[in-house]
Amino acid sequence: MTSLKSQRVAQQIVDICERLHNRNMLAGADGNVSVRISDDEILITPTGIAKGFMDAGQMAVINLNGDILDGKPSSERLMHLEVYRTCPKAKAIVHAHPPTAIAWSIAHPTLKKLPSECLSEVILATGDIPFVPYARPGTEAMGDVLKSFLPHSRALILRSHGAITWGEDLDEAYRGMERIEHSSQILATAKQLGGLHSLPAEEIAYLYELRKTIGDVLL
Repeated sequence: MTSLKSQRVAQQIVDICERLHNRNMLAGADGNVSVRISDDEILITPTGIAKGFMDAGQMAVINLNGDILDGKPSSERLMHLEVYRTCPKAKAIVHAHPPTAIAWSIAHPTLKKLPSECLSEVILATGDIPFVPYARPGTEAMGDVLKSFLPHSRALILRSHGAITWGEDLDEAYRGMERIEHSSQILATAKQLGGLHSLPAEEIAYLYELRKTIGDVLL
């Protein structure tokens, strides 16, 4: 990892991981972040390192085939590779463990998505936030369970595990993770205070139409 571009991107990844840690979406060596730095090369966080206290020089490099070019990449890199292979627009991926979002997936095993019909910003900023079936961490199954959600979903909650977001740059991927946890917190609080109440059907339809004009980007 000698190019100036790689060094700059590595520092951006470090900064994002510090933000995630400060917002309680990473603990210990949890989570992983990657950025596609060329057609075939991906910069990705290392395995077994506390992401909130990481050094840019610890970053690893892999290619789209999964070959390790430098360092000791995350054990969950197969999940990242599935996104990059399936989503041509994907340039960055954030995988974190947002507590409230994970709690939703545990408490409501039959829900297909976060209750977007209750909260306009979920629809406008993401379209929807689906729940992905559980897959054993570090296995190829983590990539397999994503297939039916890609490329149309950029923000996903992984049941009993965490969440993953992807974007056309690192800022978008990070915004998506913020949106997942912030929305999850609002909806959980509403449920505790008295229950979830959907917006009127015509308003929900209007919001989804407005989302179409925004496009797929995470806001």
